[in-house]
Amino acid sequence: MTELVLRADGSGVATLTLNRPDALNALSPDLFVELRGHVERIAGDVDNVGCVVLRGAGRSFCAGNDLKSIQAGQEAPSPTYQADTIDMIENLPQPVIAEIRGHCYTGGLELALACDLLIASTTARFSDTHGKWGMTPRWGMSQRLPRRIGPLKAKEMSFTARAYSGGEAAAMGLANQCVEDGELEAVVREMAADIVANSWHSLRGNKMLYNRGQDYTLHDGLAFEMAESPGRGPDIEERLQAFSKS
Repeated sequence: MTELVLRADGSGVATLTLNRPDALNALSPDLFVELRGHVERIAGDVDNVGCVVLRGAGRSFCAGNDLKSIQAGQEAPSPTYQADTIDMIENLPQPVIAEIRGHCYTGGLELALACDLLIASTTARFSDTHGKWGMTPRWGMSQRLPRRIGPLKAKEMSFTARAYSGGEAAAMGLANQCVEDGELEAVVREMAADIVANSWHSLRGNKMLYNRGQDYTLHDGLAFEMAESPGRGPDIEERLQAFSKS
């Protein structure tokens, strides 16, 4: 039986690949079950995984929720299973990079928005097509998209259901950068390598502070950082000594 989500590990980076290329990696309930299993294992593997890359096999990242599964009456294990799985990706201790080429539509966009960083290729197309199908978001779009790009642009995307290029995504702050399609994997690998070269204690602490800090006003957020920052890590002496010898 074909695995719907592939995992490959190397040099502290876990790469998860949505593996339904013939269906443009549409998000079926079975795919979500496999994805959650990988996410749960990665969350408990902080000693071996310092960064995660989420990508799609073939020419697209993800065309969105699997409409054929919906028509066939297929259901996830619980009503909030998909949304909860996306929350788990956002709350992974490790930084997560979304590697986007081709379609990144609706449910796929909601999946990408749970990632900390996003690198798009020139072939990428981003769209919220809920309105085309008479649907509204239930996996976090209405909260994450305006926080990423601002409410004005988020409303434009959702109201019009237009597709936006990788370059437009970078310009509006949806993507960190847009690169040529042939360079995408190398750029993502380089970014992941830069990330895992730093203290994993700092990576986890910084991610927690950034994510949870958004729930506060500036005044309360400053107090939160002072109270909850993990502080110095166990590798600080080793890193300081290496710096002094360089």
